Amino acid sequence: MKRLLGACGLGLMLLYHCAYGQVIEVESNGLKYQALTRSGVTIMFAHLPVTLHEFAIIQVAVSNGSPGPYVIRPEDFTFVRADGTEVRAVPARAVVDMLFKKGSGSDMAKLVTTYEAGILGNPSVKSTHGYEERRQAAIASTGTKARAAAVASALAMVQTKMAPGNSTDGAVFFPTAGKPLGAGRMVIRTNTDVWEFKGE
Repeated sequence: MKRLLGACGLGLMLLYHCAYGQVIEVESNGLKYQALTRSGVTIMFAHLPVTLHEFAIIQVAVSNGSPGPYVIRPEDFTFVRADGTEVRAVPARAVVDMLFKKGSGSDMAKLVTTYEAGILGNPSVKSTHGYEERRQAAIASTGTKARAAAVASALAMVQTKMAPGNSTDGAVFFPTAGKPLGAGRMVIRTNTDVWEFKGE
């Protein structure tokens, strides 16, 4: 998705500053992003201002600037609330299954509009293997519930193994009974690294 991390200058600036473990904050299209690099892998995220049934949603972009492959998955994301309670993101499959049962066209229109407004206009986000590729595969689906599930599977970040130089993006879903995540901070733990972002 070449439109997504297009402005190389801003992207390089982010990578330069993040290389030293500093959280960088960027605002784009009304969304407030935080970015941080560990071991050459940069993660950038923003809270989306919509919920989907019982889920709060964040938009994530991940870029692998390390010399080897890197695996990231939604379950690596945990939101630590101000009171210390933790909400762990669910696998993409759980969201797709829920939408196959309960999804509607209006659910997906709202989510897609919000997601695309943030990601497509953001010069700091570029993806070689992300939403745009998954969206093309989902377009052929028929039936409202099947289409909602297909669109969710295109939007949702899935477990991804990125080769060096590759990147991905997607939505990560947190079970919150349909309420916003609220005050707290994002922590991402992979098999090898931990990203701890600023509190919000």
